[in-house]
Amino acid sequence: MSRVERILVSNDDGINATGLAVLERVARKFSDDVWVIAPEAEQSGAGHSLTITKPLRVRKLADKRYAVDGTPTDCVMMAVNKLMADNKPTLILSGVNRGGNLAEDVTYSGTVSVAMEGTLAGIPSVAFSQCVDLDRSAPWETAETHAPVVLAKLLDAGWPAGVLMNVNFPAMPAAEVKGIKITAQGRREMGSSNVEERIDPRGFRYYWFGLGREIGIPGQESDLNTVQDGCISVTPLHLDLTHHATRAALCEAITCDFCK
Repeated sequence: MSRVERILVSNDDGINATGLAVLERVARKFSDDVWVIAPEAEQSGAGHSLTITKPLRVRKLADKRYAVDGTPTDCVMMAVNKLMADNKPTLILSGVNRGGNLAEDVTYSGTVSVAMEGTLAGIPSVAFSQCVDLDRSAPWETAETHAPVVLAKLLDAGWPAGVLMNVNFPAMPAAEVKGIKITAQGRREMGSSNVEERIDPRGFRYYWFGLGREIGIPGQESDLNTVQDGCISVTPLHLDLTHHATRAALCEAITCDFCK
């Protein structure tokens, strides 16, 4: 099994999340130098947001273990630029998230954003998520059993700068997982907006956003189909959002000095 010099573990479910403890145990199989720097409270849905309108507070819980009262991105920036600045991590692991991060979820996910920020810092980064059953229970044994295998394979294979890995484990017992597939990011048919209105004890209205997601658009190589079929999905994502085919077409239609 590949050894790693120094690992940072973070998440978006918060410092006390079960999945974070799972991933910390996985990380210790690969390195003797593991740091945990995670949000003080749950930050699910925070995406790649950065706190710039208030100061951040950092609470030291133990040696190499800190809670940050900010977003997942804040945690990585605090680690790389302050807490671990003298000896930066050589690998960043995020998760294990309670619930899948599939298809368009990656644009909302704080879990994936940890890996995004790590990648921007030039550090190989992997996001891990455990899909959940209909009753919302998470089979953590599945992630704990298979994450070391997946991570070892990824480290042996390597991947280019500017690319992060998004790993999703299917919602089933570890022994029933069928294998690993390298997938493309899927896409769901979005349902109607699900905004639930309620009244608080003082008579004021407040609102909850629901997911409002519909079934995924068919595609045999997508992350959605893969976890539904009982396999682990590994999706390489990159941070260049440029649509190069459209750029080339526009260069033909519009005079552009960069296209010459």
